[in-house]
Amino acid sequence: MKRFFPALAVLLGVLWIAMSLLPPKRPKDGVDFVRFGKIPVQVGGRVKPLDTVARNSLLIIHTKQTLRLSDGRQISAIKWLADTLFNPQLADGYPAFVIENSDVLGLFGWQQADRKYFSFAELTPFLKQIEEQGEQAEKLQAVERSAYQSGILNLRNSLVLYQRLKNSVQPEGVENFSAELQVFERAIPEGAKAARARKTGDKFDQAQLDRVADLIQRYEKSAELAYVLAIPPRAGSGDWRSIGQTLTQSISARELDSLVKLYASLGDAYRSDDRAAFNADVHLLANRIAQAQPIGTQRARYEYFFNRFDPFTHSMTLYVVAFLLACLSWLGCSRPLNRAAFYLLLLALALHTFGLVSRMYLQERPPVTNLYSSAIFIGWGAVIVALILERIFRDGIGAACAGAVGFVTLVIAHHLAGSGDTLEMLQAVLDTNIWLATHVVAITTGYSAMFLAGMLAIIYVIRGILTRSLKPETATSLARMTYGVVCFATLFSFVGTVLGGIWADQSWGRFWGWDPKENGALLIVLWCAIILHARWGEYIGQRGLMVMAIFGNVITSFSWFGVNMLGIGLHSYGFMQKAFPWLVGFMLSQLALMAIAAIPLNYWRSFQTSADSLHSTGEPEGFEFTPPKLAVETTPE
Repeated sequence: MKRFFPALAVLLGVLWIAMSLLPPKRPKDGVDFVRFGKIPVQVGGRVKPLDTVARNSLLIIHTKQTLRLSDGRQISAIKWLADTLFNPQLADGYPAFVIENSDVLGLFGWQQADRKYFSFAELTPFLKQIEEQGEQAEKLQAVERSAYQSGILNLRNSLVLYQRLKNSVQPEGVENFSAELQVFERAIPEGAKAARARKTGDKFDQAQLDRVADLIQRYEKSAELAYVLAIPPRAGSGDWRSIGQTLTQSISARELDSLVKLYASLGDAYRSDDRAAFNADVHLLANRIAQAQPIGTQRARYEYFFNRFDPFTHSMTLYVVAFLLACLSWLGCSRPLNRAAFYLLLLALALHTFGLVSRMYLQERPPVTNLYSSAIFIGWGAVIVALILERIFRDGIGAACAGAVGFVTLVIAHHLAGSGDTLEMLQAVLDTNIWLATHVVAITTGYSAMFLAGMLAIIYVIRGILTRSLKPETATSLARMTYGVVCFATLFSFVGTVLGGIWADQSWGRFWGWDPKENGALLIVLWCAIILHARWGEYIGQRGLMVMAIFGNVITSFSWFGVNMLGIGLHSYGFMQKAFPWLVGFMLSQLALMAIAAIPLNYWRSFQTSADSLHSTGEPEGFEFTPPKLAVETTPE
């Protein structure tokens, strides 16, 4: 059984992944949300499927990608979006808006209750107050806002997004959009005739002119509020337009766009619960858009598959399982458990790589463009290096590090995705593929290596203090791994910092400006150099190396996230108030581990030995690692 355990573990992993690749069942007489979710639209300058719009919008408003109703039913993001677009009277009653701050609740005269989700209908009487308070909070810097101001601003932004969605496909309050468009289309010629007659002083039908003017004003307001641009450019060139904008432009064309009529028919069928008509209109609409935008449609369909497959969530699960197997291997049955962990990590890495490459294809950018993608890439790079170490040393340490770092970085990425579309660019200055592919990739590779070195050091400390499994050969392997990874981190951090200076010179006209982000990158390079020189000069032993590597986690996390929290400098574009306590907590945990590592070795379970077996440096015999040296005679530690 032990012989076949690795193969069995991988087989189960593959079968579990294959289950999620099965195509969703198409309803025989239900609403075809699958095809509807694949329809491409443009939001935020990027063409994406309605499924992505639904997931991101609900995530911003509700902090989740599913919505639980008051009766206990759970609806998907695409169902919520369809109700919001076509049947807002129903969607207004959904408890979608999150209010957790007691002061925000107090603004409405509500008491702190067990529930934290509220509907648009409940908030409608307070829209003016929310808008006024939100505007005041928006004038402040993110670091200056109180919890109440952040809460009211988030609520205001969620309400604005919801109202924009409601006006994206049809004007709010419409009951039969198709009939209204027929009236508008018939009135266009007469309205244009009346307008010309008024200019020339001839008699004209004032009622007809007013009727057309009222409709145009209605569609102009819809165009201003529209969040989704649903009408693709004609003949594949030009800009995407909202339905309201397309209607106002139809005055000069003297006819309505056929896609606008299709969207109107789609919405009317949805409101009347005519599922057959809705599905037929969805099929026709998807084909029409595919003819106008074949490449955009292809990418939208692939993004729909990517959303549904969710490779990063699968990777997280496999990383956790592999980490547990690697830890169990230290207690017994090391060979089969190690092999199972290693192969599962290869499977998780394959999914991780697929997700990374898919994002590059969809975004048409190098792998790192924002904080979310940096977390994905840092985990990916760290897992690769850890697997190489595992392949060399075959002691389960590299596998445990790969599983832990891969899982933690993907969890960080998951929480960073709460702000919306992770495939969007954060800054215009980042819109340079050559530097994204060189400087950003190099610097994040350095982050990966530093975190991996810190993880190796944490394993050294925890195994040494809590277990008896840190044998002399294991300690030496850990020290060699840590030292080699720090060397790797030094190279990439230095190269990335220099490339960043060259990019800054091209973008901002100076190579170095002591910006907090630049200082953070420099700190990593300097700390790596200090570690290597201290070890090379034999100022520190194994334990000193590990303590310094753990402190590298503090410096790297500050450079990666902390400088954004300062709210100053050219790189402070990713402040997240919710992330601040987590960052501080992480730093404090690393300092605590450093303090624990300083406990005398006779209190470490793995090193509990007689005092006369310790060197003067406090390192046990056989637990020392000497880095490569020049051919110079030195005094051993």
